[in-house]
Amino acid sequence: MKLTKPKKPTKAQVKKFVVYWLIVVFGNALAAAGSAFFIVPNHLVMGGTTGVGIFVRNLLAKNASVSAQWTDWIVNITVYTANIILFAIGAVLLGKKFAAATLAGTLLYPSFMSMYTLISGGQPLVDDKILAVVVGALIFGAGVAIVVRVGASTGGTDIPPLIFNKFFGWPVSVTMWCLDASIVLLQLFVTDVEAVLYGIIICLISSFVIEKLSPIGRKKTQVKIVSKKYRDIRAMILNDLNRGVTVLYGQTGYLKERCHMILTIVSNRELVKLKNKVQAIDPEAFMTISVVSEVRGRGFSSEGIRLPKELEVKDDGEPEETSENAAQAPEGTPAAPDVPQTPARTPEKP
Repeated sequence: MKLTKPKKPTKAQVKKFVVYWLIVVFGNALAAAGSAFFIVPNHLVMGGTTGVGIFVRNLLAKNASVSAQWTDWIVNITVYTANIILFAIGAVLLGKKFAAATLAGTLLYPSFMSMYTLISGGQPLVDDKILAVVVGALIFGAGVAIVVRVGASTGGTDIPPLIFNKFFGWPVSVTMWCLDASIVLLQLFVTDVEAVLYGIIICLISSFVIEKLSPIGRKKTQVKIVSKKYRDIRAMILNDLNRGVTVLYGQTGYLKERCHMILTIVSNRELVKLKNKVQAIDPEAFMTISVVSEVRGRGFSSEGIRLPKELEVKDDGEPEETSENAAQAPEGTPAAPDVPQTPARTPEKP
């Protein structure tokens, strides 16, 4: 049997691969900085495997089982151990694909924590606990959000919720919240109530930051336009804004007249230009504007296409009717022809 020679990756693929791993490394480094410089040395608590490490450190320190010079490293060693154990369980139960995507986070985060502990000598950058809570949670949440944004995982306590979801159908977000809350509340056995309350605030702030930052830059504006001059508006969007258009067919609710609705996705800075041009074409146009959390596809997350000048879209009347379109026409109205969706073209320039 003749073996096929593997294709050589293109420059774009190599660049994408390098950028991906740089982002993963930077995100883990940032998250570890929030823990190692602000949260752990100030004897605060948090969720995740770092919270487990803090619990073990406080438990051993309370029992005077370990000398003071080793307490700074107990958290890092525990995080390493817990991450590797959870990774092994996840690799067995969730498969090889999961293992490949999670291995980096499993090792990078505790490695950066150990490096930062060595640099700082276990001393916090700030002594004020409130400031440490806020800054540490913000930095930690930002780091995790960067990793999550590219589809990678930080490992650790991200793994049990995925296992429960696969075998029992439990929601990942709910399970993760319960697990982190349990780790924080567990600290009541080895530390005071004040530290636990600070830990709850850390979890809330970091979760808020992750939720807000992970989709940032992907949000776009969805615009729906109902107008009798839809052909002119369609041509304007395709030619002037260089955005894709879908023409939807419907029926007015009161008079039951056939109407045309234009659906398009634009960036926030293109919205004002779109509104002004639509108003110039048809002052009576009805528009609805909404924000979508993420847009993927040609023109936004992949390479776009720019049509040659001679193929620019013009007002060329109604498209041809097809049997499929006739079947979808509103009841009691003539068959509404469909306008094939024009591919979105080149993405917006930064």
